Amino acid sequence: MDAPWNLLLFFSLFVQCFLFARAQLPGTWEVLVPNAGIASMHTAVTRFNTVVLLDRTNIGPSRKMLHKGRCRFDRYDAVLKRDCYAHSVLLDLQTKQIRPLMILTDTWCSSGQFLPDGTLLQTGGDLDGLKKIRKFEPCEPNGSCDWVEVDDVELADGRWYATNQILPDGSVIIVGGRAANTVEFYPPRKNGAVSFPFLADVEDTQMDNLYPYVHLLPNGHLFIFANTKAVLYDYQSNKVLRNYPPLDGGPRNYPSAGSSAMLALQGDYSTAEIVVCGGAQYGAFLMKSTDTPAHGSCGRIVATDPDPVWQMEDMPFDRVMGDMVMLPTGDVLIINGAQKGTQGFEMASNPCLYPVLYQPSQPVGLRFMTLNPGTVPRLYHSTANLLPDGRVLLAGSNPHYFYKFNAEFPTELRIEAFSPEYLSMDRANLRPTMEEIPETVRYGAVFDVFISVSLPIVGIVEVNLGSAPFATHSFSQGQRLVKLAVTSAVPDGEGRYKISCTAPPNGMVAPPGYYMAFAVNQGVPSVARWIHLIA
Repeated sequence: MDAPWNLLLFFSLFVQCFLFARAQLPGTWEVLVPNAGIASMHTAVTRFNTVVLLDRTNIGPSRKMLHKGRCRFDRYDAVLKRDCYAHSVLLDLQTKQIRPLMILTDTWCSSGQFLPDGTLLQTGGDLDGLKKIRKFEPCEPNGSCDWVEVDDVELADGRWYATNQILPDGSVIIVGGRAANTVEFYPPRKNGAVSFPFLADVEDTQMDNLYPYVHLLPNGHLFIFANTKAVLYDYQSNKVLRNYPPLDGGPRNYPSAGSSAMLALQGDYSTAEIVVCGGAQYGAFLMKSTDTPAHGSCGRIVATDPDPVWQMEDMPFDRVMGDMVMLPTGDVLIINGAQKGTQGFEMASNPCLYPVLYQPSQPVGLRFMTLNPGTVPRLYHSTANLLPDGRVLLAGSNPHYFYKFNAEFPTELRIEAFSPEYLSMDRANLRPTMEEIPETVRYGAVFDVFISVSLPIVGIVEVNLGSAPFATHSFSQGQRLVKLAVTSAVPDGEGRYKISCTAPPNGMVAPPGYYMAFAVNQGVPSVARWIHLIA
């Protein structure tokens, strides 16, 4: 008679231990907005601490009306020829208010990047948006800024599933897209679209060359990854300078949907490391298989080495459609996605609710930390963006056709924020406050930052610049973190310190534009102040 009771006791203790362990995992969640009105597949944070969210236009009614009297007319829309619903909105992070924006052409699976003056450039899409260029010039939260369609110029090639990257001179390169094995630039250059055979070389029937991973290296060249291969590309001469070794583990780009990030640039800025993690099994998209296990392998490569090789390791979870977010500390948050299936409408299952922290400075085998799980599945067309207060904003998932709320994984209109461990209450006394920082800084300039903190400072306080990328389809276009050269913090009154910083030397290390400047004390970041980096 004892055996069943012993088994029951063991099971009870196991469940209690599991629940306790889960509750003790780092990180916290909160719902910022219960209903944003749209399911965002493209998300970007502006220097006014507002967030631009975009869905496609021809998906039928959203759950947010345009302001009274405003409608668009779309002959491509199967349901709404006269469309009075918003398909883009602006979130005010302070008040949590949502303002509808007017977008005229289809932005489905388009690309974007902030320009040096802080304007969001948005390119391509489907149908009437295929060659379109749009701009959003952000304003104060109580302003009336809205999308503007550029009428006097269009893309040379149609760009559907392309990637944008700002360049050292402030122009933008637009790479690839479906049936577009070319690159082009904004502002447009005389030669228009330029052939880029690498994308054709890696293309197969699964189309895993879409949304290529593009990273600007500090040597001024581009690391471009598609499918399983990567090249070092000199965009000025249109030459491939190097073919990197293939990455094991199957295709990683859309629709196989891994993710990629360039690790923080620091020191003399001569070294750049790229990480590529996760993805679907080859064939999952072709077979429309929702239950094929994803893979959890990561490859890391020093892209600037003369003889680079991929260093492999495994995440704690298999993951497809995960987002990689550079945190102010230099660690990488991997969040969102599923453990089975592939990208595409209703083509994934077993949501991966556990975020993972990737700690690049740790040795292989100790780099991953499992964090506190969320409760909202974030699958196809979800996004993740770093906020100025150090949290990570999560939006979108499963827009379906015409939005569905009775599906197994319904269209997701909630916006959440995840707080990493560095924002926990037991570390609040370590959190610095950025008191003063110049609004504008030139390359190579030495400038002072003033911070305050409750406890005496121990060690070096970092000052790190984080870009505001355009997040879509498991890749943040233009994402970058640059650690500045700093001096030790010098006391400057009660609880106040002065830190001398040196700005990045040039646009290859940090392209011109607006950055979130964080002070990081013992791994705890301040709320960022926006700084304009100029030549």
